[in-house]
Amino acid sequence: MIDKETLVAWDKRYLWHPFTQMRDWLAEEPVIIERGDGCYLIDTAGNRYIDGVASMWTNVHGHNHPELNAALKTQVDKIAHTTLLGYSNISAIELAKKLVELTPVGLNKVFYSDNGSTAVEIALKMAYQYWQHKGEPQRKLFIHFDKAYHGDTIGAMSVGGIDSFHTTFDSLLFEGIRVSPPETYRSPNTLDRSCNDSAVKTQWLNTVESALSEHSGQVAGVILEPLIQGAGGMLISPQGFLQELSALAKRWETLLIVDEVMTGFGRTGKMWACEHEAVTPDILCTAKGLAAGYLPLAATLTTDEIYNAFLGEYSDLKTFFHGHTFTGNPLACAVALENIAIFERENLLSRLQPTIEHFRNRLQEFYKLSHVGDVRVCGLAAGVELMKNPDTHTSYPFEEKIGIRICKEALTRGAILRPLVNTIVLMPPLQISISELDALLDIVYASIKAVTA
Repeated sequence: MIDKETLVAWDKRYLWHPFTQMRDWLAEEPVIIERGDGCYLIDTAGNRYIDGVASMWTNVHGHNHPELNAALKTQVDKIAHTTLLGYSNISAIELAKKLVELTPVGLNKVFYSDNGSTAVEIALKMAYQYWQHKGEPQRKLFIHFDKAYHGDTIGAMSVGGIDSFHTTFDSLLFEGIRVSPPETYRSPNTLDRSCNDSAVKTQWLNTVESALSEHSGQVAGVILEPLIQGAGGMLISPQGFLQELSALAKRWETLLIVDEVMTGFGRTGKMWACEHEAVTPDILCTAKGLAAGYLPLAATLTTDEIYNAFLGEYSDLKTFFHGHTFTGNPLACAVALENIAIFERENLLSRLQPTIEHFRNRLQEFYKLSHVGDVRVCGLAAGVELMKNPDTHTSYPFEEKIGIRICKEALTRGAILRPLVNTIVLMPPLQISISELDALLDIVYASIKAVTA
């Protein structure tokens, strides 16, 4: 077995880590994960850490899950990969059927890829080409939201709204309509102040409708993360906004695209965030929890109406010319099928509700900390925002690295976290027990207190 010193040396010599300032990384002692056990990650020294971010929001049932392991092993004994370009495979077929049954009624066609960003790229290209086939090639614009995050490929960045991620690449991005709803979430009073404010919801909707009116007949679609924006800071939309946005899209005869990459597979308390407001989008993107954190897999689901617009003679060139080498990978699809089977066998969504309620109640306690300015929670996803002065809503300066420092403190106490600048994200595996959740929240609370004191 290779010793840790050698692994660290190789890491620093050969690896370039994502979303990481490598100058800082080279000066630090990295944690190298060797294995997992339920909600815990275990490093090369045997230290155990609660996985507080579900390994980048992907893990559902815990690490090293015996039934998921068995599904993977069974499939690998048959075949690891075969192309979906012109051929098919059993796992991909079975999973497509299951996803259609699992998603809102009307989403009847499944297009596979391998991550959330590619799922969004597919959605954008589908919508764009759909309008060409419908004889409306002028519909080229997408309405998207400030602080949105849909991935890091060119199309996904074009409909994003996080300047620190996207501004560098502005000259590469296509034109869109970025709307900035009023900022409502920085209030120290209650967890859900923005979710019940009808005036705020009206402002949000008016902002979108103004964009639709100004660009009438030119909008290919409206894309958003339903209920909660993830990487933008765990920002929660007003209650009812998604439902009324869906009605607005229909009224202006444009497509609604929901990015359920983070919010799907039970994260919000229902299988899909759009179910909370009884919305069936025209296109739905899913990834992360789809394969329970085991393998890269994504899917873009759409309606018969959109699918049928691509049907024609070979010479018509209506084909959707898009694909990925590992589209519909049998290993990933087999694990995804078992992932869904566990949801059903264990009635997980129902069992999850007391955990969500406990999570919400415990998070309320964080307002006792003098530098916690806001706590935002939706299902088993939350953001704890730190402020230098909560009374004046003064943020910590970027260079103080307050979020990074708190996550480093949490690491010494036994939890792995990931900040969004000044916001600490909490998104544990759905199968986390109440006692494990309490341990995680105790660590986060103590870490915030220690660093901000």
